[in-house]
Amino acid sequence: MTFLHSPGTGHRHGRDRRAAVVPAPDGRARFTGEAAPTAAVVGGGIAGLAAATLLAERGVRVTLHESEPSLGGRLSGRPTQLADGTTVTMSRGFHAFFRQYYNLRGLLRRVDPGLDSLIRLPDYPLRHSSGLHDSFARVPRTPPLSAMGFVALSPTFGLRDLARMNPRAALPLLDVRVPEVYERLDSISAHDFLARIRFPEAAHHLAFEVFSRSFFADPRELSAAELVLMFHIYFLGSSEGLLFDVPDEPFPTALWDPLHRYLEGHGTDVRTRTPVRQVRPRPDGGLDLTTDDRTTRYDALVLALDSGGLRRVVAASPELGDSDWRAGIDRLRTAPPFLVSRLWLDRPVAYDRPGFLGTSGYGPLDNVSVLDRWEGEAARWARRTRGSVVELHAYAVAPDADRGAVQAEVLRQLHRIYPETLSARIVDERHEWRADCPMFPVGGYRDRPGVRTPDPAVTVAGDMVRTGLPVALMERAATSGFLAANALLERWGVRGQTLWTVPRAGRSAVLRRLAALGDG
Repeated sequence: MTFLHSPGTGHRHGRDRRAAVVPAPDGRARFTGEAAPTAAVVGGGIAGLAAATLLAERGVRVTLHESEPSLGGRLSGRPTQLADGTTVTMSRGFHAFFRQYYNLRGLLRRVDPGLDSLIRLPDYPLRHSSGLHDSFARVPRTPPLSAMGFVALSPTFGLRDLARMNPRAALPLLDVRVPEVYERLDSISAHDFLARIRFPEAAHHLAFEVFSRSFFADPRELSAAELVLMFHIYFLGSSEGLLFDVPDEPFPTALWDPLHRYLEGHGTDVRTRTPVRQVRPRPDGGLDLTTDDRTTRYDALVLALDSGGLRRVVAASPELGDSDWRAGIDRLRTAPPFLVSRLWLDRPVAYDRPGFLGTSGYGPLDNVSVLDRWEGEAARWARRTRGSVVELHAYAVAPDADRGAVQAEVLRQLHRIYPETLSARIVDERHEWRADCPMFPVGGYRDRPGVRTPDPAVTVAGDMVRTGLPVALMERAATSGFLAANALLERWGVRGQTLWTVPRAGRSAVLRRLAALGDG
């Protein structure tokens, strides 16, 4: 895979001038006629949607299998009726669509060329129970000024803190490369890495713990390589900064229903409520996919499942892949459970509350969203009832925790943070408990699958997949989906899709030279 830089083109399209381009596999423009191969995409989340979209655009006859009633994966939504008779959409709520998510945005531009369905939130505020606050609104976007600006503006950094830090141990932050960052740091935890560099305790809790818990993991369990990669993506590697967009309507309305129609317009057979139970390679090079009611032959397959779903399908398909690949899949771990509590309140929260607030030190509560600040459906309900819609997230909950007690505790913490909610009556509430996010444990990188598998007709996509690129979270899902489709198209001699990432090395030559001192 060749990586180039195209400053002019990237800037014209609203990307960082130093964004890296991943050229598409070359070939003819697309398939035409009945000679086109068939491909099954298993999983209708971001990764599966990206793969299905590209394959369908190139003329492949695609069948998309999704076990849930709707598309979107962990960003899907379902209708529910409130006690007041209103039909609303329940989902897992807040997700940040960062400006660095070039390939996810490219997917969404298929149905929304101007990305008009995404609106900008003015800040990314963080609050600790000690009273400390941090904000990214005034932090410069261009590295290294971004990191310097955060240190200068943050109340969690002081001169004494900086003097106590271990600069040599911190050098890996200055020149992050993939996969080298995993070779260097996958063997220690995020918590231990921050302790090694003597990162200020307050900033550790307020800033980096928020990042690590965005992986639904305790920092003591998370690979330091993932945390350092995040530092590169948002601080020292990209000029896009840490501010982000959010959809202006629930996920199905804003994103997935239009993309569903787009896929069907390109001939895709979208089959929801259709889990794939088993895959069996055929002697002729194709594959048989078995669902609850049929077995169908396909020429190629993209497995775009979460870690648990991938383990189940591979375990039920003993002829798929080889022993080493299957063993790695079997060792994949799922992150601990998380909670999304959404509350419809009979009165508004204070007018100056932000749309999103990251929290630390408030028991299990990790963030608070006031949905009516940015989501149209919630805003319409709030205007009509003179109320508000508030969402609470709790990540990495102990598997044996009393779920009712956790729900009660996050509500109690909301009352601490926004005291005006204490007197509010809850018109209705929904609580979403899930445990289907990938875990990135210390030493786990070697077990994660790559896009390609031992069978050239089978590729894998998802936010746990190794891509060889500096991407994470939703952007890793989208990027891996396009890479999975590219691998199949290249095999068939059809042109793939060009992709983009943040720079694949430290942005500053001076900082790269400093980082090299740590290798001596």
